[in-house]
Amino acid sequence: MSYMIGVDVGGTFTDLSVFNTQTEQIFNYKLSSTPQDPSQAIVTGIETLLGLLGMQAEQISYLAHGTTVATNALIEKKGARIGIITTEGLKDLMEIGWQKRPNLYDLLRPKAQSIVPAGLKCEVPERILCDGSVKTPLDERAAIRVIRYLKKQKVQAIAVCTLFSYLNPVHENRLKELIREHFPEAYVSVSHELVHEFREYSRMSTTALNAYLGPVMKEYVRHFEESVKKVGVKVSPYVTQSNGSIISISETIDCPIKTAVSGPSAGVIGAAYLGGLCGLPNIITFDMGGTSIDVSLIEDGKPQLSNERLVEGYPARIPMIDIITLGAGGGSIARIDEGGALKVGPQSAGATPGPACYMRGGVNPCVTDANILLGKLNQKKILGGRMEVDLELAKQAIQTCICDRSSLSLSEAAAGIISVVNSNMMRAIRIVSVERGYDARDFALMAFGGAGPLHACEVAEELGIRKVLIPPNPGTLCSLGLLMADTRFDLSRSRIMLAQPENIPAINAVLQEMIEEGSDLLDREKIPAAQRSFSASVDARYERQNYEINIPLREPAVTEEILGEAIRQFHAAHEKNFGYSNEAFHVQLVNFRLSAVGEVEKPALVCKPLEPDAALPAPQEIRQVLFVGEKDYISTPVYHRDGFVPGLQAEGPMIIEQMDCTTVIPPHWSIFTDGYLNLHVNYKGGEEQ
Repeated sequence: MSYMIGVDVGGTFTDLSVFNTQTEQIFNYKLSSTPQDPSQAIVTGIETLLGLLGMQAEQISYLAHGTTVATNALIEKKGARIGIITTEGLKDLMEIGWQKRPNLYDLLRPKAQSIVPAGLKCEVPERILCDGSVKTPLDERAAIRVIRYLKKQKVQAIAVCTLFSYLNPVHENRLKELIREHFPEAYVSVSHELVHEFREYSRMSTTALNAYLGPVMKEYVRHFEESVKKVGVKVSPYVTQSNGSIISISETIDCPIKTAVSGPSAGVIGAAYLGGLCGLPNIITFDMGGTSIDVSLIEDGKPQLSNERLVEGYPARIPMIDIITLGAGGGSIARIDEGGALKVGPQSAGATPGPACYMRGGVNPCVTDANILLGKLNQKKILGGRMEVDLELAKQAIQTCICDRSSLSLSEAAAGIISVVNSNMMRAIRIVSVERGYDARDFALMAFGGAGPLHACEVAEELGIRKVLIPPNPGTLCSLGLLMADTRFDLSRSRIMLAQPENIPAINAVLQEMIEEGSDLLDREKIPAAQRSFSASVDARYERQNYEINIPLREPAVTEEILGEAIRQFHAAHEKNFGYSNEAFHVQLVNFRLSAVGEVEKPALVCKPLEPDAALPAPQEIRQVLFVGEKDYISTPVYHRDGFVPGLQAEGPMIIEQMDCTTVIPPHWSIFTDGYLNLHVNYKGGEEQ
């Protein structure tokens, strides 16, 4: 017998999912996070599970961890003190950027706060040309002077990014050697090891972000590894990447920027897996936790990937699951602003002190306080009865901070808080759907996270979405997703050439180079050959354009047939994205991409037979609940999720409680429980679509 454990650390709670490989049962557990040292909650959770399940630490065969350490370091600007070494004449590139304002119509909005202190951007004489040839050799004496200067300035990490190093890294490699020789204690981030693509600002920004996070993540993951070893865990843990896959601890230390959206990406992987089991390939994920809401779109069973996104105002050219995050969670703080308007978030009360009702000293009203006052959350205990809450403290916070500063009653203020936070979350859903050419009504909304099922139906109704899917354990889907993740490395190369038959040998040479690199990386992760697969794509554009569209290749070995198919796909994609195409134009291939995937053992979820006479269990209580859109409180039955067996059908309104979350089924919605114990929630209040 062995156990697989997935751990997701959030801003408010830490979630653990355990899979027993012999009985094929999954056990979920939730406890408060420890922001001062996230690994402390992980160790406490594992120790608790050892006692609850009667297992030995030596029986843990797999341990994966989704972390917010990198994200928090970026948000809170608590990364390392870094310096940059670049080609002579390029030291101001991080300030010049794309020469665009953060917001076109907001002249006063400041640029992102610099992560490189003044005076620590340094140049060295050297120059590689656009064909990879050396025009100016590296001046090693000047390089040594710069390294010694940065050492004297007490930097902790150095980012090295020179022109065209992705074509010829000879100078960057030598600079890395010199840093190791003259400043061995410095963390070094080198651009060609991270980004094999053109566009120097994105490369430099990614390299600087990686250096900024390097010492922080290095200290954290080593402390985490030592902590779990002290508990008795023998296996080496994995960490989730932003592309939804897992990598070893050593790889995390080398490339911490790959973990920038580590935790939320695991939830998207879990959602895609469950959606496939339920026959729902098109899903919008709705992951609402204590601090934020994470929204992503899954089409045809595949999460959307972005090859570049802004991270705290700076571009990170690293493949990531395309997730939109807003400061809207259970701990989001409500307030009346200077103009008398009710605002919610993005500030959060976090795990400590948390919402006022948590009795930890919080005095600001939060979304959780509003839900408790409205009767949607248990007004005495949550977390399966393990955590007490105080309704009177919630009322006091809302009265003092909202009602006394407005003309709203307690119920109106609480309902207003929910309406405002719902509107904020609808904006995130529109960004990943409507603003990208998708109709949100064509998708099911999968609600998870500790607070997602509380709000999902009301948000879906406003958007015209008629189906909501709620997993068996919504509050711990991210930790379950960690048990579903494969090992994956996303590689790229910039090689600009026309999509013509005479270039097929050059195309295949680039792809083969990446296949060999991907194989080496999978070797390091000890993935057997039978569990490996490779998929390729190209970024294409019309000649003389400056923006590309990613086109998948049927095989990573290109023939004339496959190339012709890719060209046709590009014309169709250009028509869809920009409203026109022209087959007379030459198509240019710009970036080549390859995903090297190593499949890992996953829990096999069992589909139970439907019970034809399934009936609702006896309610735990009847509670007065005020739903969005209703004028009066409604007497609403409250059930425990354990009583919802396969085949059960029922009509709302109802409240469904379980250890990890609470689900709200408003009036005009019905539920059906499938064989995997997912709740299919359907809107019945209007014309069916």
